Parts: sequence; structure tokens; C-alpha cells
Amino acid sequence: MSFHATVHLSRPDALFIGGAWVAPATSAKHTIISPFDGRTVIEIAEAKAEDVERAVAAAATAFENGPWPRMQLSERLAVLSRWADAIEARVGDIATAHSAQIGIPISFSTAVASSAVVSLRNTIEFAGAYRFEEDRPAQGGLARISREPVGVVAAIVPWNFPSLLAMNKMAPALAVGCPVIVKPALEAPLDCLIFAECAQQAGFPEGVLSVLPADRAVGEHLIGDPRVDKVSFTGSTTAGKHIAARCMERVARVTLELGGKSAAIILDDFPLASAIPALVQMSTLFNGQACMGLTRVLVSRRRHDELAQGLAAAYGALKVGDPSDPATQIGPVASPAQAERVAGYIEAGKRSGARLMTGGIVNGCLVQPTVFANITNQMSIAREEIFGPVLVVQPYDSVDEAVAIANDSPYGLNGAIFTLDADLALTLARRIRAGSVAQNGMGPQAGLPFGGYKQSGLGREGGPEALDLYTEIKAIYLSSPPIAPR
Repeated sequence: MSFHATVHLSRPDALFIGGAWVAPATSAKHTIISPFDGRTVIEIAEAKAEDVERAVAAAATAFENGPWPRMQLSERLAVLSRWADAIEARVGDIATAHSAQIGIPISFSTAVASSAVVSLRNTIEFAGAYRFEEDRPAQGGLARISREPVGVVAAIVPWNFPSLLAMNKMAPALAVGCPVIVKPALEAPLDCLIFAECAQQAGFPEGVLSVLPADRAVGEHLIGDPRVDKVSFTGSTTAGKHIAARCMERVARVTLELGGKSAAIILDDFPLASAIPALVQMSTLFNGQACMGLTRVLVSRRRHDELAQGLAAAYGALKVGDPSDPATQIGPVASPAQAERVAGYIEAGKRSGARLMTGGIVNGCLVQPTVFANITNQMSIAREEIFGPVLVVQPYDSVDEAVAIANDSPYGLNGAIFTLDADLALTLARRIRAGSVAQNGMGPQAGLPFGGYKQSGLGREGGPEALDLYTEIKAIYLSSPPIAPR
């Protein structure tokens, strides 16, 4: 199947700025190449600094003078509902685009595209019940505590989960009344461009939404603009630190969803045969390119070899190949550069003395699913985010040691406790320094807050808590009872 024939955009030669398709400021183009076979998927317009200037100016005008922040909540949510309907009708197109640009198996891409719609509809529901205002007693009268839109939002989206991660930023920001400028990664902009087509159908007011596929230099221009009040970024911890520092130069608000090296602790009461399928699923998400993936497995020393062998057999049986084939379970990593990075970690694992159980072969952008055993926590493959289908298995001698190993990480995004004892799972989860911890591998889910401790980020996405990130709190003191809060 040729993705080149199935990825359709209405205006690949244009940029979506302030709600309209317009000619880019320059003739710059970007060609999206399939990581599976090197074919050209599509050529799109690439945004430059002049385009950012137009988008920010449109968003700032929309915030200062436009109707979007001043609409009744019900009116904004009606627009978002029409947007959700339009996106839902394009789920198949989004899934195909997603697989074409970064090689995610089409069977999984469909679920991810659908999850973006779920995220938007959840946000509409949360916003409808959100307390934008409340009254509290104050000396001499009362205080009205109001949550107001933070202002112009820049949403910087990575290449690995573009549809869902973009929506997790756009939906809450738009729901509370913020104009949004989205900068998708050049490797994977097609999801967001389809969202833009759907937004035009939904009827957003002028200036409210822009989508600018662009490189990091353009991102620098965007995050440094004083008219951008809030930056929401998902990506590497290194890039996140840089963005946070730039935002703090002008005290702009910032949310960061960064890297992870999440640990799954397998307790001795849990059957290994039941653990293995869940571990395979949660460690190979997006061909292993998921920050929340359970890529460190901690198991008691007496069961270490048995689990390592079982995982190796399961990893070795995964079908690797063409992402357009519904039977494919592992497609290519996103780019030759990413394949080279993963290959470097595999070689580092071999040099460090880890035992290679299966895989370890990189052919183009295809990485054979790889399992290492006999890991120590000092090895780079145990501490650093690899972003490929590479799993490490590490022994522990006591549950306390397992918790200590799990916490001995610069990251704190996700985790799991495999046990049949729900009370014990809850007790141990409270000891794990991570933003989410699941019993028996059940991962983060739509509609619930997601984010991390330590160098895994700042703030939470998903759930009603996400709305807080796009508002400012104002206290208005009144000496007589005002009208009822809305």
C-alpha cells in the first residue's frame, strides 16, 4: 500500500494562520519521507519567522479584542463540539497520515487518532462543569475568585504522539478562551494540519487557531515573543529545560511534559505468564517511542532469568515491518537519526556487560525488538531514555530495594506494580516518585491527569486539572453581594 496515494491535505502549499489558509511568507517547503521505505509522502509549506509574526499578531488581537475569550462558555463549547464531529469524520485520514510520517503500525494509529477525539470531548465535558468563578467570605463583604484565560498559548508538539498530544494542549486552552498557535514537529505535522482543516469547518473566530509546521529555530522565535503568555511543550528533557529557561527570562507561564524511564516492579505473587503480555504492550508503544513506556522491568533475583527468557521469546515473536500492514506490530522508528541513536544505546548495552537476550539488529529504520538482562542501575540503558523497542530487565533482592531502584532515576513519569494484592499495590505506589503508577500495567488513560515528577516535567495534561494550566486566578473584593457567580 502506498501512503503517497492516501495522505490528502486540502492546502499543502499553505499555512493555517488565524483560521485561514494563507500563502507562506517564503517559498520554504518540507518533504515528509516515509521511514519505512524512503518514499516521499507529501511536500508541505514550512513556516518561518515571518509566519510566526503573523500568527502571534492574529492571536494577540483575538485575545485583546476578539469574541473568543468573551463568548459565553456554552458558545465556545458548541464550536469545540463541531470541531470534534469534524475530526471524528477524519479519523481514518489522521491514522493513515500518522503511520505514513513516522511509521507507527496502522492498527495502533487508528486508536491514537480516535483518542484525540476522546480527549477533546472529555475536555468539553470538564469545561462545562468547571468553576470559573466562586464567592468566598471577605472582611466587609465578599471576594469573587475568578479564573480567566491566561492569554495567547504556544503549543509545541513532538513527533511521536502528534494527534493526541496536540489535542491535550489545544482543547483545554481553547475551552477556557485562549487563542492557540500550534507548532508541530516537521517530522509529523500532518495530524495537526488535518485538525486545522476541521477547525475551519467548525467556525472558529478569526485569530483563534494557527498551525505552523516549523523547525526549532522558528520555535525559538515563538517562545521568545512577549505576546505569547503561555508555552506548553512536550518533548525531550533537554529541550524542555531550555524552553523553561527562555520562558523564565520574561516569566511566561510554561507547562512541560518531558521524558521518562519508567519502571515496572514485578512482585513474587504475580504470575510471569500474565505479566509478559502487559510488559510487551506497555514497552513497545509507538515502536518503543513513548515517554510513558514501561522500559525498565524489576524482578526478584530468583525469577530474573525466567522472566528475561519469557520476554525475549515474546519480543522475538513480534512482527516487524511495513506499518501499513494491519498484522505489523512494530514498524520503523521515526527517522534514520533516531535509528542511529537506538543503535548507539544497543552497542552501549553490550559494552557495559548487559546480556543481550534477543534483537539488537538495526536495519535502516527497522529496529529488531531488543531485550537486555542482568542490568545494573549504573548502565546508560537503565538510566537514559532510548526511544526505541529496547527493554531492560534488572534483578532486585527485596521489595524495598526494588522501590529504591525505581526511584533512583532523574525521571518520574510513569510506573507499575505487578501484584495480586491491591492494598500492597496502593502502598507501594505511594512510595514511587512518579506522576502515575498502575497496578498490573494498566497505563495512563484519557480523562485523567498525566505528567511527571522530577525531570519528567511540570504540570498535568488530561482531566479537569488541565484547565487550571490555561487560566490565571484573580481575586475581586466586593463590599456588597454581587450577582450570582457563573
